[in-house]
Parts: sequence; structure tokens; C-alpha cells
Amino acid sequence: MLTQHLRLEGEFDLFKIARATQGFVGADLKALVDKAGNLAMKRIIDKRRIHYRREHDGNSKHDWWRQPWDESEVEGLHITMDDFEEATKMVQPSLRREGFSSVPDVTWDDVGGLDSLRKEFDRCIIRCIKNPEDYEVFGVNMQAGFLLFGPPGCGKTLIAKAVAHEAGANFIHIKGPELLNKYVGESESEVRKIFTRARTNSPCILFFDEVDALTTKRGKEGGWVVERLLNQLLIELDGADQRQGVYVIGATNRIDVIDDAVLRPGRFGKKHYVPLPGAHERVSILKAHARSKPISTDVHLDALARRAECNNLTGADLASLVIFVIYHRTILLEVVQTQALVLLQFAECSIVFSLSYCYLLLCIEMGAGEFNLT
Repeated sequence: MLTQHLRLEGEFDLFKIARATQGFVGADLKALVDKAGNLAMKRIIDKRRIHYRREHDGNSKHDWWRQPWDESEVEGLHITMDDFEEATKMVQPSLRREGFSSVPDVTWDDVGGLDSLRKEFDRCIIRCIKNPEDYEVFGVNMQAGFLLFGPPGCGKTLIAKAVAHEAGANFIHIKGPELLNKYVGESESEVRKIFTRARTNSPCILFFDEVDALTTKRGKEGGWVVERLLNQLLIELDGADQRQGVYVIGATNRIDVIDDAVLRPGRFGKKHYVPLPGAHERVSILKAHARSKPISTDVHLDALARRAECNNLTGADLASLVIFVIYHRTILLEVVQTQALVLLQFAECSIVFSLSYCYLLLCIEMGAGEFNLT
């Protein structure tokens, strides 16, 4: 209805636009159409500005914008699919203005390794979101609940963020303890609101960090607050068909304390262990954290990551090592200046140079828990 009087150019897929505008109400769709029209007009205006500047030797003071549109400009005014796709990024639906996290800018390159998990999430979430018709034709309902468990600092949160980024879906990040409320009924109400918001704005990825705080085993003394919240969470998790387009990922370091009912198929049915990184993964993690930092040529990250001292380091430990070295850059420069070693000039030296490399080796030999930034 909103586009029936518009001049649309070429192959126009309204179904694709509708799929990309989940959660848009009528006023949001009207704003989307207006924005697409504005982008089409801006394209014509930009062409006119370039044309007039060429004719008047780059003089920007000419009143080209006051001239009426000629027939060729009017004929060339069409709204394209690209205009609508660009407008979709610029118009925020009213239902999404509260309670949503920004889509993370984390990629799998930032995670480092974990190729098997990457393939699993690509099959079960990313493809379902990007190509839903491929699964709807065969009536396939993919698993919509996933639990990541393993030692702390191994990248469980980064994995969830990378999945949301790759899928381009709406993203809601819930930290488990935040839902606990001392007032009766408030915690359950908050759970209902979260899932309602996710269903309205599907496709959506719900990420429950520290989910064990909400799903501890029932029957313990004094645990009635968590039990009420857990019962409500089980109701919302029940049945993937009832929450079509909503994918739930949980992360925990304590899978042993989670109630068995949460782990059955249809809820957090697919459990994935996130282990300590291997040698190849440590190389990827170190390179990811050192990517944007000037590294001296004598720092061999491959050899460093494969040292025996690194075997028990998590991804968070490796990230902290890089930060630790950068933090001590000033101290190392002071040592250099005190000893009158003027071969290194402050303005030109790398943040991480040979002396920093020695510090890095020292940190590793001290062990994962022996260093901090204080």
C-alpha cells in the first residue's frame, strides 16, 4: 500500500524488505519508505552538484540547488532496492528502541580458532536467519537452544557475539544475576518481557551470560526466588515452534549446578564444551589481539604461543598478556632512557619491542594467575 504510487526500479523484492523489517509498525514502515525516497532524491541532487561544479570550475557558491528539476532528472528519479536496504539500516523501529543491545562488531577472527563450533552455529543459526525459506520448504525446525560451557576466559561470550554479528540478527544480552529481584513476581515478569520483545522483533538472538545464576537445581533450601524464575524460564524455552525466529544461547562455567530440566532437548538441548585453546588457537588469539598494535619484527607470536608455558593459558590470559606488555611500555622506555640507550627514539619505536618480548616471556613463565595490571 505504501509503495503503490512510487516509482520502483528494476527487480523489486518486497518480501525481502518485509523479512528485514521484523518489529516495524505502520509508522515505522512509513518512515522507511520516506527515507528510501529521500535517498533516491539525494542521488539525483549529488549528480547535479557534481555537474554544476564541473561547469563552473569548482565554484560551490553557484545557486545550482535553486534551479528547477529538468525532465531528465524527473525521469531518472526511481527508488531502488539499494535505497530500501540502506534505509533499513537508518530507521530504527519503535519496538527496538528499548531493551536491545547493539549488534556486536566481534567476528570469528577475533575469537580465534574453534572452527567446529563456527560450523555448528553456521548450520543451526546463521543459515536459518539468512535463508529461512531453505528450511521452511522441508518443514525443518532446527535446534534453537544452545549452551556453551567450559573454563572461564575461553571465549564463550565472544562466540555468542560473533554469531550475532555474522547473522545480522537483533541481539539481547542478558547477564543472569540482573534478572533476580527481591520483589515477588518481578523476575518472572522480566523474563516474559524479554521473550515477548524477542518474538516481536525476530529473528533475534537471546544470550544469557552466567545462566547458572538463573537455573540452579531446584529443591535447595532458600532457593524459592530462583525456582520461580526458573519455572518461568522453562515455560518460555519450551518448544522451538512457539518461539520461531528466536535463538537462545546460554553460557556458564558451572554446568554441574544447572537443573536437569533446563538441559533437555527443546530448551538448552545442544551443549557445546569450549575448551582451553590449543597451540594453533593460541596463535590466532595472540594475532587477533596484536592486530592493531605496532609489533616489533623480533616478536614471533607463533613461536611464543606454542611454548609449553602457554599450554594452560586461556584466551583471556593471552589478551591480558598483550595488555600487560603495553602497560609496561612506559616503564621500559624509562629504563632505556636512564641507561642512555638513545638508539631507540620515543617517537618512532614500536609499542612492543625486544625488551617487551622479554617481559612477555617472563609473564608466561610466572604462570597465568601471577600477573595483573595494578
